[in-house]
Amino acid sequence: MAPADQMITSDSGPYVQEKAPSSDDQVKGYDNPAHNSSLKDANQDARPEERQLHRALKGRQISMIAIGGALGTGLIIGTGSGLANGGPASILISYTVVGFCCAAVMSALGEMSTYMPHPRGFAGHASRFVSPEFGVATGYNYLFKYLVVTANNVNACALVISYWISSSQASGGIWIAIVTVLIIALNFGGPKWFGEVEFWLSLVKIVTMTGLIILLLVIDLGGSPTADRIGFRYFQDGLAFRSYPRTSGSKGMFLGFWSTMVTALFAYTGTELVGVTVGEAANPRKSVPSAIKKTFFRIVFFYVLGALLVGMVVPSNAPELLAANRRGTSAAASPFVVAIVRARIRILPDIINAAILIFCISAANSDQYIAARTLYGLAIDGKAPRIFRRVDRRGVPYVALCVTALFCALAFINLASGGAQTFSYLVASVTMFGGLTWICILISHIRFMKAMKAQGISRSTLPWQAPLQPYSSYMAVVFTSIVVFFKGWNSFLFAFNWRTFVTNYIGLPIFFLILIGWKLWHRTKIYKPDEVDLLTDVREFDQQDEFIWKMDEERVKSEVANAPVYKKAWVWVKNW
Repeated sequence: MAPADQMITSDSGPYVQEKAPSSDDQVKGYDNPAHNSSLKDANQDARPEERQLHRALKGRQISMIAIGGALGTGLIIGTGSGLANGGPASILISYTVVGFCCAAVMSALGEMSTYMPHPRGFAGHASRFVSPEFGVATGYNYLFKYLVVTANNVNACALVISYWISSSQASGGIWIAIVTVLIIALNFGGPKWFGEVEFWLSLVKIVTMTGLIILLLVIDLGGSPTADRIGFRYFQDGLAFRSYPRTSGSKGMFLGFWSTMVTALFAYTGTELVGVTVGEAANPRKSVPSAIKKTFFRIVFFYVLGALLVGMVVPSNAPELLAANRRGTSAAASPFVVAIVRARIRILPDIINAAILIFCISAANSDQYIAARTLYGLAIDGKAPRIFRRVDRRGVPYVALCVTALFCALAFINLASGGAQTFSYLVASVTMFGGLTWICILISHIRFMKAMKAQGISRSTLPWQAPLQPYSSYMAVVFTSIVVFFKGWNSFLFAFNWRTFVTNYIGLPIFFLILIGWKLWHRTKIYKPDEVDLLTDVREFDQQDEFIWKMDEERVKSEVANAPVYKKAWVWVKNW
C-alpha cells in the first residue's frame, strides 16, 4: 500500500495517486493499460461544476440510515390494516417471510456495494452486470417511487399535525409548505449534515419502537391499569386468521393472508436505500456490511416481534382497530395506540403522535435525499440530462435536488375537492415501484455471481460474503415476483375496478416501456457473463479501502487512548 503522503484530498473527496501494479493487482486484472487511461480521461473530462459527491457519511450514520429507512409509517400504522384484514397469524407469517426476502435483498446489495461502491447506486450495478437498458429502467423506476413517496410523507406530516391543530384552525397546506421547505433545507446542508440529522432522527425512531415493544409486552402480561393478562388469547377461537372483508370461508382467509403480504412488502420497502448512500460513504467496505448485518437483526426485533406483540394485545375484530383504519395517518390510526387506548393508559397517544411526526419528517427527508441522488446517478451514467450532474462545494447535487423537490407539490392535491382519492391512487403505485426495485437488485446480484463464476473469480475474494448467497437471491426474486404480480388481486374480487387495477400495476408498463424503448433506440444488448466488466473502478476502491481502514483504526485508537470511561462509551456509540 502507498504511504499516507500519497493520499490527496480535493473538493470531490480523497483519491489515491497511481502506482505501479503489484502482483495482487495483476491477479485481479488491474494492470490493464486501457483501464488506467480511461480513469485519467474521466478525470480530465470532468467539468468544475460537475464535482463528485463527497464521501462524508460515517459508519454510524450509514448504520442508522439503513434501519431508519425501514422504520416508517408502514410499520407503525400500516400494521393495523394488515391485522384487521388478515388476523394476527397472517401478519406474523407475512412479516417473517417478507423479512427473509428483505434480508436477501440487503445481503445481495451488500456484496455488490462492497465489491464496487458505485456512485450510481444499484442502478449502476444493474447497468454494469445486466445491461444498459436494465440499469436505466431500474434507475427511473426507483426515481418515480421516491418522487411519489416523498410527497406522501410530506402529506402525512400535515395529517399528523392535524391531530393537534384541525384544518379549521390552520390549513393543511401551511404544514405541507413548512415541511417541504424544512426537508429541502436539510438536504442542502450536504451529506455530512444530512447524515448527522438522520442519525439522531433514526435514533429517536429506534428508541420509540423499542419502548412500544416493551410496553406491548407489559400490557400482554397484565401490567396495564386493566390488569388483564392477555397472553395468546387473540390467536385462539378462530381469530388467528381473519377472512378478508366481504368474504368468508377458507377462500376469505387465504385472501386475508395474501393481503398482509402486500402490507408487509410496503412496510419493508425503503431498507434498500443504503445502496444509494455508498457513493457518499467514507468507508463503504466497512460501513455497509456493518449496517446490513445490524439491519437484519433489527428487522427481526422491530418487524417480526412488533407484529407478534400487536397481534397478541389487539384483537383483529376490535371495533377500535376497524375505526382506526379509517382515520388516516395520525396516532389514532396506529394499532400501537389502539393497544394503549384499550389498556386505558392516558397521555401516551399524544407522545406517540409526536413520535409519528418524527417518523414522517425523517422519512420525507431521506426520501428527498434518495430522489436527488438517484437522478444525479442517472445523469452521471449518461441516462439523464447532463445538467443534473452539477454538484456544489458541499457535495450537494443541487440541480437534481431542486427538480425532485418540485414534486413535493403533489401533496397539495390532497387539499382539493376529490383530491384525496386522486392522491391515494398515486400512493398505491409505491408498492409496485418498491417491489420492482427489489427484483432488479436481486437479478443484478444473480448476474454478478454468474459473471464472477464465468471469469474465474472466486467468491472468496469478495470484501464481504453474505450467508446463504447466492441461493437466497434466487428464492427471494421468485417470491417477490409472485407478490408483485398478484398485488392487485382485489381489483377483480368483486366488480372489476379499473382505477384500482391501473394504480396497482402502473409501474409494470412504465418499467418495460423504458427498458424496451432504450434498448431499441440505443441498440444495446444483455451482457454475457464473460462480457461483464468486473474490473473498472474496482482498483481505486481497493487502494482507498486499505488506506481509509488504517486511518479509521488509528483515529478510534487515538480517541480512546487514556480517555475516561464516559468518553470511551461515547466513541463506541459514534462508531457503532
